[in-house]
Amino acid sequence: MRWPGRMALALGGAGALLLLGLGWLALREPPSAIPDFATVRAAHRTSDVRILDRHGVLIHEMRTDPKMRRLAWVGLSEVSPALLTAVLTSEDRRFYQHDGVDGRAMAGAAWQWLRGGERRGASTLSMQVASLLTPALRRQGGPRTLLQKWRQMRTAWALEARWSKAEILEAYLNRVTFRGELQGIGAASAVLFAKTPHGLTEPEAAILAALIRAPNAGSEVTSRRAWAVRQAAGGQSSQEEIATLAARVTDAPAGLGPRIALAPHAAWRLLAETAPGSSRETISTTLDASVQRLATELLAHHLLAVRDRRVQDGAVLVVDNATGEILAYVGSSGILSAASQVDGIQARRQAGSTLKPFLYGLALERRLLTPASLLEDTPLDVPVVGGLYRPRNYDDHFRGTLTLRTALAGSINVPAVRTLALVGQDAFVTQLTRLGFGGLTESGDFYGPSLALGSADVSLWELVSAYRSLAVEGKWGPLRLTPDKPTAPPRQVYTEQTAFLLSSILADRESRSGTFGLENPLATSFWTAVKTGTSKDMRDNWCVGYSRRYTVGVWVGNFSGEPMQDVSGITGAAPVWLELMADLHREIPSLPPAPPRGVVSMAVRFPQELEPDRTEWFLAGTEPIDVAPLPVALQPTILMPTDGTMIAIDPDIPPAQQRVLFEARVLDGTTHWLLDGTDLGPARTLFPWNPIPGPHTLALITTDGHPLDTVTFEVRGIATTAVTD
Repeated sequence: MRWPGRMALALGGAGALLLLGLGWLALREPPSAIPDFATVRAAHRTSDVRILDRHGVLIHEMRTDPKMRRLAWVGLSEVSPALLTAVLTSEDRRFYQHDGVDGRAMAGAAWQWLRGGERRGASTLSMQVASLLTPALRRQGGPRTLLQKWRQMRTAWALEARWSKAEILEAYLNRVTFRGELQGIGAASAVLFAKTPHGLTEPEAAILAALIRAPNAGSEVTSRRAWAVRQAAGGQSSQEEIATLAARVTDAPAGLGPRIALAPHAAWRLLAETAPGSSRETISTTLDASVQRLATELLAHHLLAVRDRRVQDGAVLVVDNATGEILAYVGSSGILSAASQVDGIQARRQAGSTLKPFLYGLALERRLLTPASLLEDTPLDVPVVGGLYRPRNYDDHFRGTLTLRTALAGSINVPAVRTLALVGQDAFVTQLTRLGFGGLTESGDFYGPSLALGSADVSLWELVSAYRSLAVEGKWGPLRLTPDKPTAPPRQVYTEQTAFLLSSILADRESRSGTFGLENPLATSFWTAVKTGTSKDMRDNWCVGYSRRYTVGVWVGNFSGEPMQDVSGITGAAPVWLELMADLHREIPSLPPAPPRGVVSMAVRFPQELEPDRTEWFLAGTEPIDVAPLPVALQPTILMPTDGTMIAIDPDIPPAQQRVLFEARVLDGTTHWLLDGTDLGPARTLFPWNPIPGPHTLALITTDGHPLDTVTFEVRGIATTAVTD
C-alpha cells in the first residue's frame, strides 16, 4: 500500500493514530479500479441528441435523459481561465501541490472533528473525481463514514498515479453537478448564461464555483459564497454585480427544455427510428434550417390569421423533387394547440379532393379518357349498402357538361364519382397503394363511391410523396429525412406522358378559374401545379403542389377533430403554400416542363355552350381524328332512379307520399317513358309513379320505340292503394 508521508506528518499525533487505525482496517482492500482518462472521456454521453441540418447547423436538441442535463465533453483549453481560477480557489487551492489528498486540509478537518466541532469537508478535486467515477464512494444520503473516506483517499492516490493534473481537472469540470439537473460545465454555462465555457466572465465563474458547494441554494446564499470566492481569488467584479447574477441564476426554472427546438417532430421521428441502446449523440438530417424556420414562421402567422374560424393546428412538409430529401418538417404550429406534440405530418385524416389527380391519372393512363373528354356534372344517385349516395359539389351547384381538364382543375365532385365508376373502385385502391398510401387496407367496395372525393384517411407524408411522383415523370420513391438512408430504385406509377398531362391540368390557372377565380392563393408567378382538398364538415384542409424544384404540402385543421368554420383550401392551407413557394423561388426559376415524346397537341373546338376552343394535349393515339366539335354526351339519360336502386314501401306512410319520381335529361318532348313495356307518356317533366312491389325495367324511348337509356330497379313491401279525391 502506498503511504502518503507528507500527509502523515501534517496530521499530528491524534489524527495520525486515527489514520493508522483506518489504514489497518483497509490494508487488505485494494483501491477501487480506476479507468484511464481516454476511456472515461469516450464513455461520456450527452443527455441530448443533437439534430443537425444538411449543412451541419444545430436545429434541435432532444432530451434522452430526463434526470440529468449533460452536453458535449468540454476540453480544458475550452474553459475560461476565470472559471479555472474560481473553481480551484473554492474547491482545492493546493491542487497542484498535493498528491491526491491535501494533508493540511485533512488535518484541520480531523482536528475539528476530534474536538467535537462541526464536520468540515476536506475533499480535494482528485477525491471528488474518485467519487464521481466510483458509485460505491458516493454519499448515500449523509456524510461519509471514516472508512468510506479512507477508501476515497486511496482511490484518489491511485487516480493521481495514473492521470495528469490537467486530466483530473477536466474530468471534474465535466462530471460535477452545478445546479439542479445541470451536470458539467458545458450544460451549466449554456443553460444559465447562454454561452460556451470559454466565454465565462469573472462574476459568472464565481457564481458557478459557489454552486458546486450548494447546487440548490437560494440567491442570498449563492451570492454570499460567490462573493467570498471573488475575494479569495482577487477578482475585480462588484458585490452588486455578483448579487444580480445570483438572483438571475437561482430564479431560473428547474425544468429547462432544449436550448434549440426548431424541429421537434422530426427529432421525435428520428429518435424513434434509432435502435434501442444506441449511443448516437448527433443525427445528421436532410433538413435545411432556413427552410424549416421559414415554414414554421409562415404556418404560425397564417394560423393566427384564421384563429377566429376555429383553426388551431397545421403541418408543413417541403421536399426536394430530385432527391426526395425533406427540407422542412413542421409537424405542428406549436403555439395555439394544446396537442402540439401530435405529428400532423404522420397523422392520417380524410384526404378530400387531393386524391382526384390520381383517379383521373388512372383513367388517362388506361386511355379511357383524355383531358378533352366530356363528363357530366349533373345530379347523381349511386346505390350503396343502406341507400343511395348522392355526391354534391362544395357550392351545391351543378355545371352540366364539362371537360376532364375543367373538372379536375376546378375540383368538381360528380365527374370524379363518374370516373371512379369507369375505372373501378378496386383498381383505384390498388393504384393508391402503389403510390404509397398505406392506410387503404380494404377492398374498393369498403370505401364505395365516396373514395373519389377523398373519404380515405391519408397522411401529409403520403400525399407529398405521391404528388412528388407527378413532378418527377411519374416515378414514386420514398422520402428521405436522413442522408444515410438507403435509396431504393423508384417505381413507375404513371407513365411520363400521363404525369405531364396531370401536371398540365393542375397548373392550368384558366381551367380552375371557374371555381377559384383567376387570382387566388393557388396562382404563382412561376410554373407550379397544385391541388386543394377539404374533408367532410371542414375538419381537414389540404394544399399540395409542386414546382420543378420542390413539392410542398400543407395541412390545416384541428387535432381534436373539431370542424373549422368556413375554411376551405383557398382560405386555410393555400395561403401558407403560396407564400412558402414564393419564398423558395425568390431566386430560383421554375419553368413549365417540356412535353415528352408520346404526347401530342391539337386544337379542339367545343360547342359554344360548353367551353372555349383551345389547344389540348393528348396521349399519342387518343387525339380526335377529326378536329371538328367532339361528340357531346347530351343523349337522353335517366337521372332517377339509378340502375340497381332498391325501393322499400313503408305501410305507415300515406301512399301519396311514397311516389317514386322518374327524372330524365331529354332534348325535346319526343322522348317517352317505358315501364315494363308500358308507355307512360312524355319524359320531358318529372313523372310521379305509385310503387308496385317487384322488379321493374324503366326505359327512355323514341316515338318509334327505339330505346335510348334503360335502368332496372326493385320495389319491396306490400302494395298500397293511392288515395284519390
